[in-house]
Amino acid sequence: MLVRGRDQGPGSRLPARNPAASLDAEPSSDPVPDGFPSGPSVSPRRLERPPGLEEALSALGLQGEREYAGDIFAEAMVCRVLPRRALPRAVTPEMRALVVDWLVQVHEYLGLASDTLYLAVHLLDSYLSAGHVRLHRLQLLGVACLFVACKMEECVLPEPAFLCLLSADSFSRAELLRAERRILSRLDFRLHHPGPLLCLGLLAALAGSSPQVMLLATYFLELSLLEAEAAGWEPGRRAAAALSLAHRLLDGAGSRLQPELYSPEELGPLEPCMARAALRGPAPGRAAVFLKYARPERQGTSLAAACLLRCLQPEPP
Repeated sequence: MLVRGRDQGPGSRLPARNPAASLDAEPSSDPVPDGFPSGPSVSPRRLERPPGLEEALSALGLQGEREYAGDIFAEAMVCRVLPRRALPRAVTPEMRALVVDWLVQVHEYLGLASDTLYLAVHLLDSYLSAGHVRLHRLQLLGVACLFVACKMEECVLPEPAFLCLLSADSFSRAELLRAERRILSRLDFRLHHPGPLLCLGLLAALAGSSPQVMLLATYFLELSLLEAEAAGWEPGRRAAAALSLAHRLLDGAGSRLQPELYSPEELGPLEPCMARAALRGPAPGRAAVFLKYARPERQGTSLAAACLLRCLQPEPP
């Protein structure tokens, strides 16, 4: 089914998937392969209130929350992460990326809030870590997670029937609502998640990052949604890795984030993951974020990021 968004050119496509009768998630008794690595232990530096936190909140429009600045920072930066064994046996990182890539397209087409996308992907990963899902029902699971995220973040909800239409009627409205109930039951209604966008805003305000650095970091952060290994890292660390990489590309290789809440060793595994994703370009099944940030309204950020990263790579001998 061809669906054309407000700023999408001819040929933009929301790919349809196989028909699905319902979301049939069952507890898995088989051992699950390691989906992505867990991060190192929590750095004690993150638990301390950094200087300038109240001013950073004010810069984000949260002047009325200055009294709770320390609590907000701790809640956002020190967050429960998904377990190491996060993907069921039948779901590969490539399959997960295909679903997330499609959700990015639907999210942009509907004009939803940025936090909605991050919460939807978090719910998807949380559900996958709790049991296995039949492969032909992955799209239904993704749409149901997006629908739940909309109820948490949006003022106006997309109609369930319209979500089914965007999915080429691969499932019915009743099946979508049944899938929503399964998600709520499996996750025990634990839907709140301070996503990495809030952490990125806090860290950028603390570091005094320029709008150009912030845009590039946002691109790296959204790219990380497609990477299964990045889902095993808490939001604060993911945001810090994206911001650190953006600063190094735009401000020079020796630049460091201030205040330095994470050591280079703590950010080490994530920055190369984001760099590889940016250098991959519009690969099949992973093109939505690259194409989204290649548009003029986002200053061709994905194209510029690839050029900057290639310049940093050492010359072959």
